[in-house]
Amino acid sequence: MTWLITGGAGYIGAHVARALVAAGERAVALDDISAGVPERLPAEVPLVRGSVLDRPLLDRTLAEHGVAGVIHLAARKQVGESVEQPLRYYEENVHGLTVLLGAVVDAGVRRFVLSSSAAVYGMPDVDLVTERTPTVPMNPYGETKLAGEWLVRAAGRAHGLNTACLRYFNVAGAAEPLLSDTGVSNIVPMFFDALTRGEAPRIFGDDYPTPDGTCVRDYIHVQDLADAHVAAARTMAAGGGAADGSDLTLNVGTGVGVSVREMARLVAEVTGRHEPAPLVAPRRPGDPARVVAAADRIREELGWEPRFGVREMVASAWEGWLLRHPEAGTAAG
Repeated sequence: MTWLITGGAGYIGAHVARALVAAGERAVALDDISAGVPERLPAEVPLVRGSVLDRPLLDRTLAEHGVAGVIHLAARKQVGESVEQPLRYYEENVHGLTVLLGAVVDAGVRRFVLSSSAAVYGMPDVDLVTERTPTVPMNPYGETKLAGEWLVRAAGRAHGLNTACLRYFNVAGAAEPLLSDTGVSNIVPMFFDALTRGEAPRIFGDDYPTPDGTCVRDYIHVQDLADAHVAAARTMAAGGGAADGSDLTLNVGTGVGVSVREMARLVAEVTGRHEPAPLVAPRRPGDPARVVAAADRIREELGWEPRFGVREMVASAWEGWLLRHPEAGTAAG
């Protein structure tokens, strides 16, 4: 069967495409290339350039490529930007999903995997976040992800789709340098960017109720995340999912918390850049002290286990950073 990967030329999408091909599956990518890089895709994966808002393009793509399942990754994902541009986020993340689901239903596609986020939980006051932890998103980005889950589940019940919603925690690393994250919105590339410019990486707040006072997060290697999509796709192909109204909504994390200060020390070790030392800045509004996944359910439902640790995430991300910023290597040490 052929899987359509929306956002397939993006950081996560390209990893998913390669993991599917490696698992013997066929795939086609749809991407508007606003953030995607075509060269990331395997030669076996054709690229359709366009948006999920383009219904005629979706209809042609699903028909011409014989698509039997969709992995929907295309979305805007910056929290701060979502606060500034909520209409744009609802248009692309929610309305875009509505258009895509309409095309999927009309084409008779019966398998759908949604890229969701731990942002749906907001500020959970628990040691481990389970799939039953209340969803109280604190920004438009998280709201659009939660609304997307509602849409997918409703479409599954109404139209007999096998569905799954994967809630990502903090994604880092790269399977190979070419596939690394080109943005600087996530913590690891943010630290790399500051060090490359000779500036101190910033730690936002050191007075949280955590062991070292800084926020604690659950980091997942992007290759492990891609493998989780393959496991979900195969569960869909075998008839699993939420077609009977059951809820296959899964956290994708490791269950291991890493503080921001611990991450800063690890970045310094991997890069050899111990100076300038991190600078403590005021807390950012809305940052929860601790968000760590309970990952038991994904192990039970998909038989998936993470394989990579945080050091491997940072080291692989650094190799990708050096590919695009060779000047960072000459200043190291």
